[in-house]
Amino acid sequence: MNNKGLWLVLALVGIAAAAGGGYWFGARHTAQPEAATPAKQERKVLYYRNPMGLPDTSPVPKKDNMGMDYVPVYADEAAPPKAERKILYYRNPMGLPDTSPTPKKDSMGMDYVPVYADEAPAGQVSISPDRVQKLGVKTEAATMRPLSHTVRAVGRFEIDENRMHSVTTKFEGWIEALYVSAVGDSVRAGQPLMQVYSPELVSAQEEYLIAWNGRQSLKEGTTEAQAGVDKLAESALKRLRYWDISDAQLERLQREGKAMRTLTIYSPGSGFVMEKNAMHGMRFAPGDILYKIADLSRIWLVADVFEQDLAAIKIGQTARIKVDAFPDKEFSGKVTFIYPTFNAETRTAQVRVELPNPGGLLKPAMFGNVELAAGNDKAPALTIPASAVLNTGTRQVVLVNVAEGRFEPREVKLGRQSEDYVEVLDGVAEGENVVVGANFLIDAESNLKAALGSFSHEPSTAPAASHEGH
Repeated sequence: MNNKGLWLVLALVGIAAAAGGGYWFGARHTAQPEAATPAKQERKVLYYRNPMGLPDTSPVPKKDNMGMDYVPVYADEAAPPKAERKILYYRNPMGLPDTSPTPKKDSMGMDYVPVYADEAPAGQVSISPDRVQKLGVKTEAATMRPLSHTVRAVGRFEIDENRMHSVTTKFEGWIEALYVSAVGDSVRAGQPLMQVYSPELVSAQEEYLIAWNGRQSLKEGTTEAQAGVDKLAESALKRLRYWDISDAQLERLQREGKAMRTLTIYSPGSGFVMEKNAMHGMRFAPGDILYKIADLSRIWLVADVFEQDLAAIKIGQTARIKVDAFPDKEFSGKVTFIYPTFNAETRTAQVRVELPNPGGLLKPAMFGNVELAAGNDKAPALTIPASAVLNTGTRQVVLVNVAEGRFEPREVKLGRQSEDYVEVLDGVAEGENVVVGANFLIDAESNLKAALGSFSHEPSTAPAASHEGH
């Protein structure tokens, strides 16, 4: 075999070996495939939450109004680790005043409830400092201060009844002349008002003159005769005096020695004519009111004071009065009388204030706004701001800041009240801080805590239950 044939044989052997090796390698790898990767365990979906973080969940997959898929919440998602809480003591599960430093059971076999250091004691509410700031909580200390209370009321000006005069007669007659003829006219005491004629008055004057003249003529007569004349003269004189005939008119009668046909009626006081019934030529009877005259140099203000303010009103208190007619002026008076009656419809009682009326600026029937300085005691009282008091309808409560972020509702007993402060008789000590701003928000949280604390059962720990039906 030559060299050329030898190379041909070697080439064929190489090709056969390569083909056999490839077959063997392929068969080996086909017979022993790689082990399959184990399938992942399916995760349990508890519920689906809103993708935008809104408080809305669903038990089944859904989309929001923007077309975004709700996000699944799985059961194996780890909860954030909770810091270990320090237990202060254990309290009675029935709310009895009994505690224990170690776990125990009560007589009914119920476990004592742990009280942690990071939770507020029973009856208190705990709020984080940042939330306190967001709520706008403000406090103020209970302090000793004198209370000053101003009672405001509206009143009407009235004529001082002690300064009113009625002009009447005690005999019958006719008016023959009028000297004051209009309502509103100003008169002075002793000023002539009218001339009247009365047959009775003329007869009484004549009887007196007869007795008077008889006394003069019988000065040297018997004692019995003089006594009779004196008795007659005295009787006639009393009759004239009973009819309000003045001494000056009697002296004139004695001096002139003849009866006066008409009699002048004078004003009994100074003031203004408030009522006039007298007319020229009119016949009048005994007791008829011919004039009413009022002195307006002093005047009354009768104010309607509300029921809750009556206890603060005392006789002699100073009153400041303003009227719409003179807004730049302030008038001053004194409380002189508290009326014994009460208006059930308006829930007010009337209080009388007397004040001077210089220049007659204040008119009867005008309205006046009165301020009464009440309760200006020099002795200080323990007070808190009035805005700190929460009135529940049956009791008054304040929130005391017992520690940083901790507030305790306390029932208080209140006394006198001023414009901004109220006296505390019981419930708060001097120096304790009470909440004066956002107190109703803290009170609402306190009431919620008390309501939740009244439930004796343990809350469900299943996450799905807390979201069901949202």
